[in-house]
Order: sequence, then C-alpha cells, then structure tokens
Amino acid sequence: MKQITFEDIYTLGKVVAENDQYRHFHYPEMLTRYDSNFIEFTNLPYLPEFKETENYLREYHLKKDQKHVKFYFPANKKPTTELIAYLTDIGYEIGFIELYAIQPKHFPTLRNNPDIDIQVVIDKNLETLLNLQYQHDLKYGIEFAEQKTELIKRQFEDQDILQVLAFYKGYPAGYVDIIISNETAEIDNLTVDEKFRNKGIGSKLQKFVMESFSEKLVILIADGEDTPREMYKKQNYQYHGFKYEAQKIYQD
Repeated sequence: MKQITFEDIYTLGKVVAENDQYRHFHYPEMLTRYDSNFIEFTNLPYLPEFKETENYLREYHLKKDQKHVKFYFPANKKPTTELIAYLTDIGYEIGFIELYAIQPKHFPTLRNNPDIDIQVVIDKNLETLLNLQYQHDLKYGIEFAEQKTELIKRQFEDQDILQVLAFYKGYPAGYVDIIISNETAEIDNLTVDEKFRNKGIGSKLQKFVMESFSEKLVILIADGEDTPREMYKKQNYQYHGFKYEAQKIYQD
C-alpha cells in the first residue's frame, strides 16, 4: 500500500503565507468555511510561538470580518500540556482527526438493496443535490448555506471532483464527494439524511467509490472522537495517523 500522509488530503484553499513554522490557508470565496481558512503548523509550537501566530491570524481574519480562528498541529504530535491548558482556558474547541485508507478490493461485500439508488450528479439532478445540502447546511446559518451552494456549483464544474447522490425509495437521502488524484480517490462530505440513517446508504455510497475507482487507493478523514471511525475500522480501512486541531469562534 502507498505510504499515505495528511499531505495526500485535498485542501480547499490557497497558501497565502508560509514560513518555517506554519502555512496559512485562505479561501476568499467562502470565508465562513473553517476548514478552508486556517493555519497549519509544520513544527509543533511552544506557547509563545503559538500566541504570536494566533494574534497574526486573528488580525488577518478581523480585517475580512471572519469570526473564527483555526489551527492544525503537525501530524502524529500532541500539543504540549502547557499549550492545551492555554487553549482550554481561553475557550478553544480541541479535537483531532484521523487518516484512513483502503484498497477497494478489501471493502466488505454488501447485499443488494433495490430501495437504494446511487446516481452521479449531472445537470438533471444537480438541483436535488443543492436542495438537500442546503437543508443540511442551514444549521450553520443562512450565509454559510448560501455560500456552500455556490461552492457545490463550482465543484460541479471541477473535473477532479465527482459528486454522487443516494436515493432511498425515490427520495434524496445522502451524498458524497469523490476527490480524484493520480493515485487516490478521497471520500469527502459523506452525509446521510437523518431520516434515512441505518439503512445501509452510507455503505452503498462507499461501495460506489470502491467500484468506480478500483485501481486507486481510497482515503478519508474521520473525526477522532466521532462514531463513523468505528464503522470504517469494521469496513477494513487502515489507520494512518492523527492530527490535532483547535478552533475558536468569536461572538459579535
């Protein structure tokens, strides 16, 4: 199996600043998307270094009316006790993500379920995808949901991103984005509507990826503290490391 690292994961955003300590990613088309507007440390910072970087990002975001700061720490390294204490004390959410990969041939066999229909998104069903994601994204606010709609339209035109819809008994029930590179197919934005969970739709969407890109390594990111990661392990995905993250949202 190819040696997979977090560098193989797609990042929506451009590097606008870089030095020996960090890379600063920014995506002006969607300022409310935290995972596109952040700083990624390439070396684990000590507290004074972090505070200096924190002030820089806060000032940068304030100029653009962004109400958050977000940081990723180097892969497979836990922030110092002192840094975690500081982050906790001033109200950061701290978590970690995990990297998984699988050879498509190792994905479990699924029983056929005629109630589930998987469709590639084309002009005819794009509006269905837009409507379903808009309803899901409203929990993050109208501004985010509207900006996400425009993002989906841009990604629809991107030859390296394949958007896929799942229907259950004719009703739109879930979706996934597949980010295609030379050696990998990355599962992103895998979502099943709450009304249709526990029916095998998420597995069916993944199976579609495995069958469509059988010659590639399938990779994904999972929340290190969420339940889907346990599902991935049962489905034969292999663990390839972790990365700590911290974010803070400022109130008006």
